[in-house]
Amino acid sequence: MRHVRSIWNGAISFGLVSIPIKLVNATESHAISFRQIHTEDGGRIRYRKFCELEDREVGGEEIGKGYEDADGTIIPITDEDLSHLPIPTARTIEIVAFVPADRIDPLQMDAAYYLAASGAPAAKPYTLLREALKRSNKVAIAKYALRGRERLGMLRVVDDAIAMHGLLWPDEVRAPQGVAPEVDVTIRDKELDLADALMDTLGEVDLADLHDEYREAVEEVIAAKAAGEAPPEAPAPAPGGKVLDLMAALENSVRAAKESRGEVPPGGEAEVTRLPRKTAATKKTAAAKKTTAAKKTTAAKKTAAKTAKSVAKAGEKKTATKKAAARKRTA
Repeated sequence: MRHVRSIWNGAISFGLVSIPIKLVNATESHAISFRQIHTEDGGRIRYRKFCELEDREVGGEEIGKGYEDADGTIIPITDEDLSHLPIPTARTIEIVAFVPADRIDPLQMDAAYYLAASGAPAAKPYTLLREALKRSNKVAIAKYALRGRERLGMLRVVDDAIAMHGLLWPDEVRAPQGVAPEVDVTIRDKELDLADALMDTLGEVDLADLHDEYREAVEEVIAAKAAGEAPPEAPAPAPGGKVLDLMAALENSVRAAKESRGEVPPGGEAEVTRLPRKTAATKKTAAAKKTTAAKKTTAAKKTAAKTAKSVAKAGEKKTATKKAAARKRTA
């Protein structure tokens, strides 16, 4: 790993094994940030920090932390005070359990870090923990302290490194009460078939191919204005009214997805194959169809038999008529 400034130094406590490590940010933001300006003259708007007792601006080196008590009293707290907390996680990532990865609720996932081995002596135990995690197909649950509070973390293997995801405490995740629709909704099989077809048509994606198009568009606007040019025009919105019919919306979505993949010509019909479902209703329908077919076959046979009899009788009448005519001529 290229040299990256660590944000925390400590050790992983793995039973009686201690692994010196450095905590390194595993993610970075590429978001474009803006400054606040005075719209009339473009001057920067700055926030200045004043001491309310001395009524003067103070620099960062003069600013510390303090806890405000219920009566408004400020209790100063220094970094040294926090470094001597009587808990084992003050400078240690203490592994408390190993669990299957699917036991972790994604809602708990927070910031991600890499744990870098600190020095040559850490290489052996670091590798041991990494390989143990690989072979077990589990993740490690740990507790650690960072930025003034104890946190929960999950350790897992990424390539040849150990990564740690900060986790929210379980009581920090809200229950989804009042979020789901409270009205009764009936979903038909045809609607599910169309939704399945749309999912299959959209298919999968390699996340590495995705990028931030909004940021790229903002960069184009900035470049154009810096060059004294007009910013690019936004594309015209796609025509189309509000679709109130869910089935129509699903069918249009399937057709548009297929057109984008070149599977059907623009404006063509996108076929949706309904998935077979072996249910009691299906069996009854099949039995009904067989009964109907049998009845139709029997009726057809009876009709054919009647027709044959009628033809035979008609033939007999014609023969009798011819014989009578022949007898008259002979007489």
